Amino acid sequence: MTMLGDFIFYIAAIILLLVIIASAIKILREYERGVVFTLGRFTGVKGPGLILLVPYVQQMVRVDLRTRVLDVPSQDVISHDNVSVRVSAVIYFRVIDPERSTIQVEDFMAATSQLAQTTLRSVLGKHDLDEMLSERDRLNEDIQKILDTQTDAWGIKVANVEIKHVDINESMIRAIARQAEAERERRAKVINAEGEQQAAAKLVEAAESLARQPLAMQLRYLSALNVIAAEGNSTIIFPFPMELVHLLAARTDTPTK
Repeated sequence: MTMLGDFIFYIAAIILLLVIIASAIKILREYERGVVFTLGRFTGVKGPGLILLVPYVQQMVRVDLRTRVLDVPSQDVISHDNVSVRVSAVIYFRVIDPERSTIQVEDFMAATSQLAQTTLRSVLGKHDLDEMLSERDRLNEDIQKILDTQTDAWGIKVANVEIKHVDINESMIRAIARQAEAERERRAKVINAEGEQQAAAKLVEAAESLARQPLAMQLRYLSALNVIAAEGNSTIIFPFPMELVHLLAARTDTPTK
């Protein structure tokens, strides 16, 4: 009976020893770090590789250093020009300081998500709808800078922010379509007016040039007659030169001797 009791005791001791050794040995991957606490106090960051801890005296919190992707839920935003839209975004960030990400904030994922939502509404609310649709790169950069500054105290680096969707209701879509059509019509009218202005300027230049050279006007007459004759018209209107009219009038007014 004594031998059986000793055997059970040895088995229990071996199992306890294995449990203690298992709790003392930790293996961290290349992208992991361990924040070590000794009797509740921070004593350092270890890893990657094999880590030895003092059982029941030291505890370790694993921290993943890889880039994380955070979907920001759709937010109701009132733009600067009083248009209601729903905006969603995605954030790419990673932990750069395991100590601060563990000690300074309870749950850095939840904290970053909430901060991203409020920042998204705050930044986009300062811009018009046209800017949200056409200047996303600048807005992404503005949001990224604000988030990166505020999460720095948590040991978080916000690498990139991308606005995914800007959803507009149907009535606003129709209003934007009408506005775009009106803008296209305005541009067409402006282009047409500019063309008429340039054509009129060229005609004035041509008239002045022909006025300085009467023979050039006669050549234009002949050219016009050639074109009319080539079209096979039965009736040809021959332009009467104004210079000849002036010449005849001058001779008529001259008194005879």
